[in-house]
Parts: sequence; structure tokens; C-alpha cells
Amino acid sequence: MTEMFEFIKECKEKVFSGIGITSSDVEILFSISDQHIGELALAANQITREFNGNKVDVEQLNNIKKNACSEDCTFCGQSAFFDTGIETYQLPTPEQVVIKASKAKNEGAESYCLVAAWREPSNKDFEKVCHIIQEINDKVGINVECSLGFLTIQQAKKLKELNVKRYNHNLETSRSKFSEICTTHTYDDRLKTLQIARSAGLELCTGGIIGLGETQKQRMELAIELSGLYPEEVTINILVPVPGTPLELQIKLENLEIIKMFSIIRFLLPESVIKISGGRETNLADSGKELLNSGANGIITSGYLTMGGNDSETDIKMIKNMGLEI
Repeated sequence: MTEMFEFIKECKEKVFSGIGITSSDVEILFSISDQHIGELALAANQITREFNGNKVDVEQLNNIKKNACSEDCTFCGQSAFFDTGIETYQLPTPEQVVIKASKAKNEGAESYCLVAAWREPSNKDFEKVCHIIQEINDKVGINVECSLGFLTIQQAKKLKELNVKRYNHNLETSRSKFSEICTTHTYDDRLKTLQIARSAGLELCTGGIIGLGETQKQRMELAIELSGLYPEEVTINILVPVPGTPLELQIKLENLEIIKMFSIIRFLLPESVIKISGGRETNLADSGKELLNSGANGIITSGYLTMGGNDSETDIKMIKNMGLEI
């Protein structure tokens, strides 16, 4: 017991010194028993405070195009391959988005992410999204982020010109698990999109979903892959099984495994925003409070792509009651 405590402390000191932990260290951290996860979480929290202070990054999403997507991601309620019965709609008007972006800003959100359910934007749709972004810039003044699927370098550069702060494109899971989750595109397609966004000067937001039936080793693979991308933000979702998808009967992930994942990512990426995303209200009894003391320093509030969530007032009250800052 003392030996593992000392190992966690040693890993923390490597992070503080700038050396960083090795893949061998990561493997040992993922193998620790439940009785040591509290110590791991405490060390991750200390790393968070040292590199990021007490600030929590609060974000709201706008699913600007909810419709039958051409990709067969097995967790997704928006895929055309599955009958999930969700409401669908096409791109809204800029005026409609501006109203929602203004509301998000007034409710304390630091960033506002525009998300569209498609493989990639057509030229016509991309122009519409660019117009929406310009209207938000002119009339709201909030950090705009985008998640629009695969991009060309020209599209990525245009988003940069429009002062889009970050581009989100999740890896979803580890390379070894990916073919079980999606067959209509590859893991390398996703990595290429992130490379395009980075080359255009956009900050990166990437992450994945845990609880897909992956092994602990596969979660470790994902964590290491993410750390090699040096993203400014990592977003970790916890699966909420959607009726009608192949994962509708997936067994819920243990909370200690969730804490372990967030904590180890903090060791790997001490300066990044690590954001608790979809599934926190459903999978966690405290809506993420414990994770905000275990390496996380960001949340998405007021709902997700196909499901609701806590309202911003509830989340901001939680953050302030913890002694943290917006």
C-alpha cells in the first residue's frame, strides 16, 4: 500500500518537474486497485490546481443540425443506420443561433460550440455555418468552437479567419476498439482531421467516450493517444445507451473506473482543459463534483447533442459551492 502511494507521488513529482510520466508509468497507474484511486484522484487534483488554478471552463453546445448522419457510429442516436426516433432538423437561421449564444453567455458560459451531425459539411452548408459564426462574433462576443466533422484545409483556415477558438473532433475510443464502433470511416480519418485543424492554427478539442465496452487497456491506449496530440482541451463522455443503437444494453461503467480515467489524463496533460461531457448527470450521482476534484476542470452544461442535462444555474452553483471559479 505504501509502495503504490509512493509511486503515485513520484509520478506527480515528474509532472511538476516537467519531465512527465512514461507509458510504463501510465500502465501501472491504470492497474492500481480501487483502494488507491482516492490517492490518485488527490494527486490529479493537485496537478490541476498547480497548472490551472481554480477555474472551471463552462461550455454550452448547440446541435445546429440534428438529422440522419451517414456514419454508423454504434453509440450515436443521430446515425441513419439506427431507428432511435429522435427529433430531426436542418440548419437554423443565424438569428436563432444568436439568441441561444447570447443566453449561454448570460448564463456564464465561456465558450459556445456549434455541432452538426454529418460526415462533413457541403460547401453550401459550410457557408451557412460561417455566416452564423460571423453573426455570433458581431452580436454576442463569446468564444466560438466548432464540431463539423471532416474538414478540408481551406475550410479550417476559414474557421481560423473567423476567430473560431477550437475545433472539436473526438477520437471516440482507442485504435484497437475503433473498428467495432464505426466502419464508415477510419481512425486515421479522425487523426487527419485533427492534423488539418492544427495546421490551420486552430486549438484542438478531442477526446472520446468511455463505457463502450472497451477494456481498461483500451482506455489506456486512448489516454496515451490523446496525450500525444497535446490538445488544448480533452472532452470525455460517459456512455448513455440510446435505445435503438447497438449499445442500448451496454452495462454502466463503474464510477471508480471513470475517476481513474480522468485522473490519469490529468497526469498526461497537466495544462489542458479536461472536460466532463455527456453522461455526467446520468452516470454520476453528484453530476461531476467528484471529478472536478479528480483532474477535471471543465463541464458542458445545459444539455448535450441528443439529451438534456443540468441547467446552467444548477451547475454554476455547484462549482461555486466547491470553492471553484467560473
